[in-house]
Amino acid sequence: MNRILIIDDDKELCDLIKRSVLQEDIEADCCASGSAGLGMLKENVYQLVILDVMMPGYDGFETLERIRRESSLPILMLTAKNDSLSKVRGLRSGADDYLTKPFDMDELTARIISLIRRYTRFNQGEGETLAFDGLTIDPDNRSVLAAGGTYELPPKEFDLLLFLAKNQGKILTKQRIYEEVWGEAYVYDDSNIMAVISRLRKKIEENPGSPRYIQTVKGIGYRFNKEV
Repeated sequence: MNRILIIDDDKELCDLIKRSVLQEDIEADCCASGSAGLGMLKENVYQLVILDVMMPGYDGFETLERIRRESSLPILMLTAKNDSLSKVRGLRSGADDYLTKPFDMDELTARIISLIRRYTRFNQGEGETLAFDGLTIDPDNRSVLAAGGTYELPPKEFDLLLFLAKNQGKILTKQRIYEEVWGEAYVYDDSNIMAVISRLRKKIEENPGSPRYIQTVKGIGYRFNKEV
């Protein structure tokens, strides 16, 4: 059975979410602060974290950053209505999705299921072939099969594509991409990332000017299309 962690100081909401996800065979633990949540993450195995922005002690953003230092678990943030700055900040810091309060419980449950399924799919080992509509990525041979043919990609092109594909649907900041693929501190120079993305699109996209797989998220970074 999947298990999630809810970090929110609204006890009534926590209990409601807990009852709702249990109907989908998902267990939930609840805690009221970021520090308590960080402690529970060290003691238990979870498939997803629901994280509120406004909390005593560590707020949601600080808690998010601390989780991201140790884990790639899916994180769904809860933000106040019409708080676009919190949404952008959360996505930049590594959140996978967000929902504004008040929200429909069925929508929350659907997003939880989707995020858990995606996380499980792309954490089954480096050797797993990833198949999408019109694109196949083979980690063992470090090659891709696309509409234009089969390509054995240079290391950075393949590593970047695999990282995006394994995080399908997630908005990944340029900083996170650079630190993951290049393995060094990000120095706010996007030319390397842009050059590799451009080369990849020419190989795997039927129309590089209107990419289907690697989507640009203006002002933030890139995302591998969750619809393919």
